[in-house]
Amino acid sequence: MGKKVKRLLSSTATIVVMAFLVRMIAMHYYFRAYEEPKIHDGLQFGAETGAVAAAIASGRGFSSPVHFMETGPTAWLAPVFPYLLAGIFKLFGIFSYTSKLAIHVLNVAFSAFTCGPIRFIGEKTFGKRTGLAAAWAWVVLPSAIYFPIIWAWDTALTALWMALLVAATLALRGSDRMRWWAGYGALWALGALINPSLLSVLPFFALWSIWPLRKDLARAARVALAAAVVIVAGIAPWTVRNYLVFDKFIPLRSNFGLELWLGNNPDVPDTWAPFLHPNNYLPEAQKYARMTEIPYMEEKQRDAFAFMRGHPGDVVRFVFRRFAYNWLGVWDPPWDLWRTAPLYVKSLIIENALFALLSLVGLLLASRARQEGAVALAAVMLVFPLIFYVTHPAMRYRHPMDPIMLVLAVYAIAYPAFHFGRRRAAMSSQTQASVHSTGTPRPVAEDVLSYLR
Repeated sequence: MGKKVKRLLSSTATIVVMAFLVRMIAMHYYFRAYEEPKIHDGLQFGAETGAVAAAIASGRGFSSPVHFMETGPTAWLAPVFPYLLAGIFKLFGIFSYTSKLAIHVLNVAFSAFTCGPIRFIGEKTFGKRTGLAAAWAWVVLPSAIYFPIIWAWDTALTALWMALLVAATLALRGSDRMRWWAGYGALWALGALINPSLLSVLPFFALWSIWPLRKDLARAARVALAAAVVIVAGIAPWTVRNYLVFDKFIPLRSNFGLELWLGNNPDVPDTWAPFLHPNNYLPEAQKYARMTEIPYMEEKQRDAFAFMRGHPGDVVRFVFRRFAYNWLGVWDPPWDLWRTAPLYVKSLIIENALFALLSLVGLLLASRARQEGAVALAAVMLVFPLIFYVTHPAMRYRHPMDPIMLVLAVYAIAYPAFHFGRRRAAMSSQTQASVHSTGTPRPVAEDVLSYLR
């Protein structure tokens, strides 16, 4: 009976089902506390994501990301998630309560399935126990429960895809199988069409994966070319569509200028100015509609760079606050907030600080132990958030890192226990050896000193 229970609790399928049930229960209680969303309340459907999905479902094509008005074709977003939402709108109604439920159930499923690659990453890098513990930790991780049931964005899907990309990179490293590298390229192409921010770690992952083949450059070039061709072929239809619509080379998204300006303009109070976003501010929406998308984005980019050149001190201050917010969830010094903050804010500060600290400690311990997979995990931790330090941060932007951070945090917690157990085992074996050789046990202190030497 005990073995059956142990096998059941060690099953990835069991962990995924438990993660799904935990999130569905949380979603049930959350939805009971709120009334049905108002029609065309775009913010509850992912703002511009929901607006574009509504346009697709209405037969107007991939267009109109601002929910105030129809603004024509757009490349504001990558296509995968808006089309998923459009399919739900087609089935259950545009901006309907049933559609809202279906979107969040889909996100809950994405979050639950993330347990699988998390387990693989943990096992591949740190061993079976760490992988199993990390997968179970994802079941109850607050951010992993919160985002799928609150945000109708690609947040949960992007986190799943980041975990899949890391797992695939760990599995692929050093392989020369052409089919594997072609599949790896397909995984990256689809990831780019889900959320292009994932591409920030591609150069580091690709170089690390192919490094063991460096002595055979011809073979390394063949597999790298196979992956590159698949990536380019995968995103080419969307890029071609953008060129035909806008007469401009836009590989994936057009909105960088706006995002940069929202975080770098004279009205930014601390990290960015969300109140100036076209989906929050009618005059900006009207300006966007009047100028059309590409001229509007180009103007915002010029304004942002002009501000950054003229106000370097403010830019440094903004970047520091964004860095703090990315890791702590707050941009003001925690000690200033602590005296007046309500209990839930204090718990949020503690949770984010502990999670970030443990993940950093885990990364340092993994590097110290020369764990091979630590390089890929470090690339996610160090590289992925860089763009948000320059533009503007949000905890949902960081969420794709959370599966990797969780594996490292679990390793940091398990590391002392693992090494204490290994020392005890070594001391025990030495004691047994001394008994066999002399017939009497050596003093424990002598065993400890011998082990430490």
